This record gives sequence, structure tokens and C-alpha cells, in this order.
Amino acid sequence: MSAQVANVQNGEAHVADAKAVHEARQGAATKETSYREAVRFAMTEAMEADDRVFLMGEDVGAYGGCYAVSMGMFERFGPERIRDTPLSESAFVGAGIGAAMAGMRPIVEVMTVNFSLLALDQIMNTAATVLHMSGGQCHVPIVIRMATGAGRQLAAQHSHSLEGWYAHIPGLRILAPATIEDARGMLAPALADPDPVLIFENAALYNLKAPLADPPPAVDIASAAVRRAGTDVSLITYGGSLFKTLEAAEALAQDGIEAEVLDLRVLRPLGTEAILATVRKTHHAVIVDEGWRTGSLAAEVSARIVEGAFFDLDAPPARVCSEEVPIPYAKHMEYAALPQPEKVVAAAKALLGRG
Repeated sequence: MSAQVANVQNGEAHVADAKAVHEARQGAATKETSYREAVRFAMTEAMEADDRVFLMGEDVGAYGGCYAVSMGMFERFGPERIRDTPLSESAFVGAGIGAAMAGMRPIVEVMTVNFSLLALDQIMNTAATVLHMSGGQCHVPIVIRMATGAGRQLAAQHSHSLEGWYAHIPGLRILAPATIEDARGMLAPALADPDPVLIFENAALYNLKAPLADPPPAVDIASAAVRRAGTDVSLITYGGSLFKTLEAAEALAQDGIEAEVLDLRVLRPLGTEAILATVRKTHHAVIVDEGWRTGSLAAEVSARIVEGAFFDLDAPPARVCSEEVPIPYAKHMEYAALPQPEKVVAAAKALLGRG
């Protein structure tokens, strides 16, 4: 696990044009903040405000978290509220569900989305269904955080993007914060939600730094956000692909193509109206998704566009997804397997007949 921390600390997080997304608000003090610090600040603030909130997961205590997100929290809050767990995702996610049903507000950290599959039964068959099966009598106010995504040479068992799978499940709210503001601001409303919330943090973003207003802006967990306005083509994405997509939009602008970038950020419930609004504006859509193409979230977005804005389209929606292979270890192969700015540029130009 120390190798994973080293990969994050020395990683190559895609931070191109980050400050354009995190513009300092007039009249507000700002502080340069990293994505991991923003998550840590959010958890610390929540624990200070509510004694029911606690953090549990593998190595979250004295070690400071696999990605150094909870560094220093063990010393501040002690072992009762920063709880290291055995190496058993099913057991500790189940314990978190039980604690939530008993009135606590647990934040459960799963080291990587790949490992979350060991707790899939607890998440899908218990957390997501208890409200329904109890006839609305029993809520499960749990927040489950997990690292997702590739780009750090952690190979096929630590690198996949499975948030689209979880977005398929009724009874869950699925969040994918990409910006510093969202990393900082999404946790509080997630903890206030009476039902299960899963937060997917793309691990390539942990080193991202940008100005954060103090006090930080309020963030909702119900809507998508336009990160760049444009008129010619809509680039629809989320999470770790946002900054690659913004880079592609800037490259397109050099060729006279103004792309609008929509950050979905809430994957369930999906922001259908925001998706349709941008497509009705530009009449072209490229969906960028680090998940695999087959059965992807990108496929769902494409279907909703066709269902809701078919007659507004000047061309069929296009998708840029990961290649349908286990994520390779070799750096050049990993790069080739993932959505990259040049792939997004090529897809947009082809859609517009400019390829």
C-alpha cells in the first residue's frame, strides 16, 4: 500500500486548466487546496459538527489512508471515530450499514472501486433495499467513499471505473466530484441524506490543486454543472475525465469550434434535463466516460439524448470510452486504453464533419 501512496504523491494527475474551473469568487478569500485536502477538510468539519459521524475503513487511522486522505485525523479524533477495519469489505460495509440503521452517520472508505465488489451484496441487497423492504420505515444514512479510475499504473485490479454499474441500482445516490469545490462541498449534503450515498473519487485527482473560497461555496448533490459554455458541440463527462475534456475543448477552440462541457457529477439520479438542455443548444453530443463502452453510463446518456432530443440532433451522439480490456500496467498501454483529450477532439471533429 505504500507503493500506492507513492504513486499518488508522485503521480501525474491531469490538472490542465484546473484554475479555469475553480475561479476565485469576488470578495471571498481563497486558499490553494488539493483535492485530497478538500475531502479531509469536509470529513473533519462533519465530525466536529456531529458526534454521530465517524470514519471507518482499511488503513484510515494511524497510516492516514491509502491515498493520504485521512492523514492526521486519527490523532485528532482518536480510534473510536477513526476506525481501522479488517481486510474484509463485506464485513466493514455491513457494519457501517448497521451503524447507520442504529442512528449513526458513518463514512465508510473502500480503498478502490474494484474491491467494492466484495461488498456488492451489502450495498445492493441491503443498503439500497432496506427502505423499500421496510415499507419506508427504516432509512440507511450511510456515505460510502471509494477511489476509482486509472492513470497511475496500478494495473487491472486497482484501476477500473465501475461507478456506472452502481448508477444502475435504485435506492442509491451516486456522486462523482471532479472539482475542488465539489470534493469539499458534496460530503455535507451526502451525510444529511437519509438514504445511502456513494461518492466516487477519481484517484488521479487527489493531487489536483486550485483556489478554494473560504468559506467554501455550498454544493448541491442533485444537479449537473456546465463547466465551459459553448455553441457548437456538447462534451458530456464526469469525474476524472473532466479536465481531459476541458483540455479537448480548448484544443477545439483553437480550430474555431466552441465546445460546451457538462460535468454530470451526479450519476444517479442522472441530470436528464441538463443533458437535454446542452444538446438542444449545440445539436451535437460527445459523451466521455472512463467506463467501458458496452453497457456504459455513456450508453445511458446517449439513449436519453435520443429519447428526449432526437429532433434537435444534427448527428448521432458519439462516445469516447475506455478500450474494452482490463486496464494494462504498462504506462503507454494504460494511456492508450483510456479516454484522452486527442480522442475527444477527434470524435468532436468527426461529428461536425471537420475530421
